[in-house]
Amino acid sequence: MSLPVSAPVRFLAAAEPGTRVVVRYRIEGGLTDALGHLLACDAGSCTVRTRRADVVIPLERVVAAKEVPPAPPRRAAAH
Repeated sequence: MSLPVSAPVRFLAAAEPGTRVVVRYRIEGGLTDALGHLLACDAGSCTVRTRRADVVIPLERVVAAKEVPPAPPRRAAAH
């Protein structure tokens, strides 16, 4: 018998690659977020491209996920 699929996992499975998302997931000692563009989602994990790196998140650790608006434009450096 398989476990029911959570709403956040259903969202990630249905989201188009390139969608900007935030994914909250469990890590040792608590929770953390990955904010960036969804690259892929399969039966076991999703990959989010953040500013720092591509983050592969096991779906069984996902507790929340949603689409977020585009990042605001970066401010010009002060001279």
